[in-house]
Amino acid sequence: MKNLFKTSTVVLATALAFSAPLNAETLRLLTWGGYAPQEVVDKFEKQTGIKVDVTKSNNEDMISKLRATRGSGFDLAQPSQDRITSAQTDFDIYKPMDLSKLDTDKFIPSMLEATKKNTAINGDVYGVPHVWGTSGLVVNRKAAKGVADYTDLCKTDLAGQVSYRLKRPTLIGFAFAMGEDPFAAYADTDKYAGILAKVEAKLIDCKSNVKAYWSGGDELLNLMRSGEVNAAMAWDAGGWKLNNENADITFVAPASGALGWIDTFVLPRKSKAEEAAYKWINFVMQPEVAAMITEAAGNFTASQGSDQFVNEKLKAQFNESFPPKDIDNIKWYPPVPPGLEEMEGKVLDRVKAAQS
Repeated sequence: MKNLFKTSTVVLATALAFSAPLNAETLRLLTWGGYAPQEVVDKFEKQTGIKVDVTKSNNEDMISKLRATRGSGFDLAQPSQDRITSAQTDFDIYKPMDLSKLDTDKFIPSMLEATKKNTAINGDVYGVPHVWGTSGLVVNRKAAKGVADYTDLCKTDLAGQVSYRLKRPTLIGFAFAMGEDPFAAYADTDKYAGILAKVEAKLIDCKSNVKAYWSGGDELLNLMRSGEVNAAMAWDAGGWKLNNENADITFVAPASGALGWIDTFVLPRKSKAEEAAYKWINFVMQPEVAAMITEAAGNFTASQGSDQFVNEKLKAQFNESFPPKDIDNIKWYPPVPPGLEEMEGKVLDRVKAAQS
């Protein structure tokens, strides 16, 4: 009986060993909401045996978390491409990408090249593109007619019906609508400060039109749904989501140009699961998987050919909001020079504190 028990124990242990995942490592992903939907995570875990631990975040929070830990605590992060070189220069929180470990043929070539260029430091590339989109105007075309640019949010007939964030995209969008080119002034601190001063005065003058400064996407969507807000500065996917519920509301590309962003993949400096990170990137850049992320996040990805797997409704909304001339007019965010956001932060603080 003793020998039988021993034999049974060995057989059971062997069976358990073969039934256990071949790779028990965990990928700690710091990302935006919708970029790692559960169905995609489940599919990846089943295929690779790698567990995915998802932490939802935003640009400011990602940089803050990685700065506090000196680049540890996560294996893969997804900051916007304009937020990489300055954070790396200031805080040394990322490590260069090994492009040989990526299926680069799965990326839209022009987007991959642009992101490589905008995230390069001393010849090393720190980011590759994933999800992209734009911010512009979300308008109830029945209740807020004639809103075609950011500064139209300040029209007197929209008093109390407007919302936007007190964040840097608002400063930049208003600057373009006022005939300035803030991106061209990035390298000239004095010139940029002059542009910010003009925008600050405009935003203070516009305060009486603002119902609320939104901080979260759900907050803005609910303000638009309720009719409390009829025109806002917001992102394209939010406008298309509302359009599914109310045909009068949609995303409008501003006359001065929508602001284009790309959220990337970067490796935190102390990543412990670097190989798993590359496997995740290659997995989600497959067109069929990328389309699943587009369905969840509402934004398109840099995966070549993934638009063929996206639903027809979203394709139609995109084409209505972005005729060819508006695509050509998108203002893509360049890298942010060190110190610029501190200047912007002081402007935003003064706008918030000013009396309307």
